[in-house]
Amino acid sequence: MSIDKKFIDKFVNITSQAALESSYLVGKKDKISADKAAVDSMRSNLNNLEIKGEIVIGEGELDEAPMLYIGEKLGTNKGPEFDIAVDPLEGTNFAANNLPGALSVIAITNKNNLFKAPETYMEKISAKVNEKNVIDLDFTVKQNIFNLSDYLNKKPENLTACILDRPRHKEIIDELKKLKVNLKLISDGDVSGALLITEEKYNVDIFLGIGGGPEGVLAAAALDAFDCNFQGRFIFETDDDKARAKKMGINDLTKKYQLNEIVKGDSIFCATGITSGDLVKGIEIQGNDFVSETLVTHKSSGFKKVIKLKQKLQ
Repeated sequence: MSIDKKFIDKFVNITSQAALESSYLVGKKDKISADKAAVDSMRSNLNNLEIKGEIVIGEGELDEAPMLYIGEKLGTNKGPEFDIAVDPLEGTNFAANNLPGALSVIAITNKNNLFKAPETYMEKISAKVNEKNVIDLDFTVKQNIFNLSDYLNKKPENLTACILDRPRHKEIIDELKKLKVNLKLISDGDVSGALLITEEKYNVDIFLGIGGGPEGVLAAAALDAFDCNFQGRFIFETDDDKARAKKMGINDLTKKYQLNEIVKGDSIFCATGITSGDLVKGIEIQGNDFVSETLVTHKSSGFKKVIKLKQKLQ
């Protein structure tokens, strides 16, 4: 069942307002307050929507997140039933230190169509590829690069890989350098990093490595609308992680998830810039108005664009 297009504007407004509230704390070196401002705004506006919503990806579980926690019910309890994934402030360090790329992000599907991801790490890979067996988590870095090189008709030295700049990725980064692949190393911004493969203008051919599981689900919601390839595999290192996963219905702890297992049916994805980055520009205050940019996708209608809004400050 398709999601009514009227919800596009409603969710764009929600992420725009959350981005605005967080923007007041950009550069203040206080990522907790910047995150809280976005959370408070997003939760308040979601509760005003005529929907029966449930958070399936949020700020954490009830015992660690007082608002927008996994399982929280939102909306007026009237209207369509939605699964909701949120990251009110993606890139808390970016906002705290006034660095590029902070976003306010939300994704929705009809009920039971969005994967309920635990707060743990996920091994990921994405590329703008429509065929199977070109990129795969089970392939070596070398095999993925050579396959992608053949598929895109590019030499490895003309490919660009995006990866989080973390010690855990040293072997992958070393192998990419050995293959003479160009690197785009990012310090944070797991969602936006995965989305850089969607358009040629970003000059990124593949995203890979280990990042947050919830961020992987959010990115998958947008990648689905762009007909991209995405795979994810959760990493459960502790007994607590494994117990929480099983509680959420994950029985095969080593399963490799395809995109259509993470996001099913129709979806809407919105990512509004807080600080300007590769995907969208950040919030601009212009007198009594503010200007926002939001990357929006709506799978069933094929809607994929950046929406620029000018709104009155409240």
